[in-house]
Amino acid sequence: MTSAEINARRRARAAALQMLYQSEVGRGGAQEAIATYWPAHDVDHEVPEPLREFANALVRGTLDRVKEIDVILSAHAQNWRVERMVVIDRLILRLAVYEFLAEPSTPPRVVINEALELARSYSGEEAVAFVNGVLDAVRKELKRE
Repeated sequence: MTSAEINARRRARAAALQMLYQSEVGRGGAQEAIATYWPAHDVDHEVPEPLREFANALVRGTLDRVKEIDVILSAHAQNWRVERMVVIDRLILRLAVYEFLAEPSTPPRVVINEALELARSYSGEEAVAFVNGVLDAVRKELKRE
């Protein structure tokens, strides 16, 4: 994958995170978040359709499997109940666990690195360590190397 493709997928993951956040705080579903996100954030239609679809698929899949994902997170977020986590950290973790489960072609280190970049950009350095620890434990349980 070229660096341009990597950056494009990173932007798609950031868009997915923003849509998940919109869904979480607005108490809406995936379709509503997707339908309202793109017109407001891609006015000039600069995001190619395959990247939009990748982001949309991440949103749909994460929300469709949120109960399964939260069970996994609960088992690995020591001393943290999922519902008590900072919203953005919880969403980053959910997105990454969904990718572990549904995107076996994406190497686990890429999933974790992308989640860490999202945590740096949208949360903070404390979140980076937390996200890294939880995802590494999840990766080991899921036997993703």
